[in-house]
Amino acid sequence: MWICKNKLLFKVIFSSLLLIFLISCSSDSGEKNVDQFTNTSEKVLSEKKNNNNIVSAGKQLNVLYSDPPTLDPHRAQDSTSAGIILEIYSGLVSLDTNLQIIPDIAESWAISNDGMKYTFKLRDNAKFHNGKKITSADFVWSFNRAANPATTSITAEDYLGDIVGVQDVIDGKTDKISGIKLIDELTLEINIDSPKAYFLAKLTYPVSFVLDSENVKNKNWTDSPNGSGPFMLDEYLIGEKLLLKRNPDWYREPAKIEYVSMNLAGGQAMAMYENGEIDLTGVGMADLERVLDPSSDLNKDVVIAPLSFSQYYIGFNVQKPPFDDKYFRQALAHAINKELIANEVLSGMVKPAYGILPPGFPGYDKTIDGLKFNEQLAKDMLAKSKYSNINDLPRLILSVPGTGGSAGLDIEVIIEMWKQTLGIEVEIQQVEWATFLQMLNRQELQFFSGLGWIADYPDPENFLDINFHSTKSTNHNGYKNEEVDKLLESARIEQDLNNRMQMYNNAERIIVDEAPWIPLWFPGDRYVLINQRVKNYKLTPMSVPKYSLVEIVD
Repeated sequence: MWICKNKLLFKVIFSSLLLIFLISCSSDSGEKNVDQFTNTSEKVLSEKKNNNNIVSAGKQLNVLYSDPPTLDPHRAQDSTSAGIILEIYSGLVSLDTNLQIIPDIAESWAISNDGMKYTFKLRDNAKFHNGKKITSADFVWSFNRAANPATTSITAEDYLGDIVGVQDVIDGKTDKISGIKLIDELTLEINIDSPKAYFLAKLTYPVSFVLDSENVKNKNWTDSPNGSGPFMLDEYLIGEKLLLKRNPDWYREPAKIEYVSMNLAGGQAMAMYENGEIDLTGVGMADLERVLDPSSDLNKDVVIAPLSFSQYYIGFNVQKPPFDDKYFRQALAHAINKELIANEVLSGMVKPAYGILPPGFPGYDKTIDGLKFNEQLAKDMLAKSKYSNINDLPRLILSVPGTGGSAGLDIEVIIEMWKQTLGIEVEIQQVEWATFLQMLNRQELQFFSGLGWIADYPDPENFLDINFHSTKSTNHNGYKNEEVDKLLESARIEQDLNNRMQMYNNAERIIVDEAPWIPLWFPGDRYVLINQRVKNYKLTPMSVPKYSLVEIVD
């Protein structure tokens, strides 16, 4: 589950209008003094030319990013952290830029006839960054560490819980996962509780990644992580920069660039791009007409990114009044004119969302109508709710990630629509991103927005089951519906694809009607500027490792 702030991209906080953007889950919407910007370490700085070409050797990619809440893959849950973790660490399998499962540290695997036993054969040449060989024992230790309650992983139960014995470790009954067996130095067996079509895809999530136990013993080990991915952490100055360095001994084809430099200090992305300080950026509404003009020098750099498998939404804690009332939630949903906001406020750069699954995603159902704008129906639903007397409403506080500035034009317009249509007043509370995630996990937020959900793997389970089954730790809404639970549980083990998709469609319709989320936007056409020197930068609908493929040519 990648929770995205700015979107996610992934993260991408929607308050920056989705445009700071979906590339590798980066950038914060805050603006800072670009005079303080430094985009290289001293060892790289000497290679720079005094012009718009950032690195004379052509070996460094420069991006605008923001500080990750964590660099521990077993604790990460957000797309900001993921964009870095996916490059430093690795697991048994991975997703390529076409979203296909490919061998990673495991060179091959076999699945038993009953679909419940997976046997992985590891590469003989796989090593940690310090040269230590990676063995099956490292994976056994890592899985046990991820599930151990002392690790405080938010994602272990949801992403590893299919493995026999994981729940016993999470519950503190034992410290060893019974369903994972070390066969020999390079062979690992994983047993799951029932056949599940998506299990292998779940192993691409960082909570499944291998760690070096000796490295993790150090108190601040994430400051110098001994990973296994295509890049190593070379330097990290909080709020300033993060530098990834090529791992020359990576067991797969090593990266073609030497460094990825991430500016964490913020700034005006478009200005930084035009000044040659960063190599790629999303295009905001204010600059769209200019960059699409064929006579513009920037026009040659324009790329249209594929639609992201993501969703931006307003979430309700249905255990807290007044959001414990379905009709009150429906009233708020019907009061939002999404078409007007998408076209007039956001200049058509998003598509109104009425369902949960994004267009093009497996199981997407275009026939779902959802709770569309209808002022009279909004008033009727409010009158039907137990909170029809708005004078008796508790204080309503909508929490969004951020540390200053606007909560987003879309959110401001939505709040005004609620006021005009229903007479309901809503306050905005901005919360720093890492703190926001903590409060979200503890279900301390009354209702929340300014965030989205990006798929981890292309399966409806990753949207519907992960977010709405009553037992999931990622169900931040406290939502519970027995019929939905039964449909989702049946879909987990259903082997007929059509039947399985129909179960998800039925569950989605119930969820949309009961409105624990108000779906807001699916990404529309996303225009991106990529410097002509940067080749093979893959724009993908989901967060996947990609920097090792990048080339920079003069």
